[in-house]
Amino acid sequence: MKNKINLILVLFTALFFNSCQDVVDIPLNTDKPRLVIDASLIWQKGTAGSNQVIKLSTTTDFYTNTIPVVSGATVFVKNSSNVAFNFTETPNTGVYLCSNFMPVLDETYTLTVIDNGQTYTATATLKSVAAITSVTQETQNGLGTDFLKLKTFFNDPAEAENYYLYKYKFTKNLKPEYSVDDDQFFQGNEFFSLVLEEGTKPSQQVEITHYGISKSYYNYMSILLNVAGTSGGGPFQSPPANVKGNIKNETNFDNYPLGYFRASEADTRNYTIQ
Repeated sequence: MKNKINLILVLFTALFFNSCQDVVDIPLNTDKPRLVIDASLIWQKGTAGSNQVIKLSTTTDFYTNTIPVVSGATVFVKNSSNVAFNFTETPNTGVYLCSNFMPVLDETYTLTVIDNGQTYTATATLKSVAAITSVTQETQNGLGTDFLKLKTFFNDPAEAENYYLYKYKFTKNLKPEYSVDDDQFFQGNEFFSLVLEEGTKPSQQVEITHYGISKSYYNYMSILLNVAGTSGGGPFQSPPANVKGNIKNETNFDNYPLGYFRASEADTRNYTIQ
């Protein structure tokens, strides 16, 4: 009798777990596709900054694995002297390239994107960034796990309101880690960006980049990081809500795009974990 009961329990358990293997597609409400404009003008310290990239795509539904690209758009940036820098698409990629851009700190640039009969515009001022001076590492223990603590130091300029975007890209990770900061509590002093990372090993590489950003972009990224979740791999995963940037649709205000137009000086340090 006991063996019979055990057999019945085994069969019931097997049937239960087998039924849990069915794939269930939950119908989701999908908004109409919106244009996504990835327009970050980055002037890396020590370079001419003449090569720049702008990417155009559209939003899509949750179950689609590929991102639709936008081809055939007109894309250009003008400085305050009305000098235009044209971005030419690599055919059928949605990637628009410029090779003669002229970056100038504190210069204001205007982006224009014309696609499908609609015109999108935004302005941004190129913000400087303090140079990276050194990187230190130490091991920190928490909840029984060892974490690598990296500090990347810089000297914040005095008598200036500065905002920073920090990016840490470990070779072992698919996505970088982002954070933002302002100099309210360390203005004019030496300070550092910080990351805690587990599962690292000696000789692994990490690319560290500091960007100078505007106050408005600082506010935008603060919201985006909070929505996306900083532990979820950075801000460029699919967030549960749209976060509007600074790019306007001049043709149809309600059909606003996603993305942000910014101009930043950047400093990068490649570090080998000891």
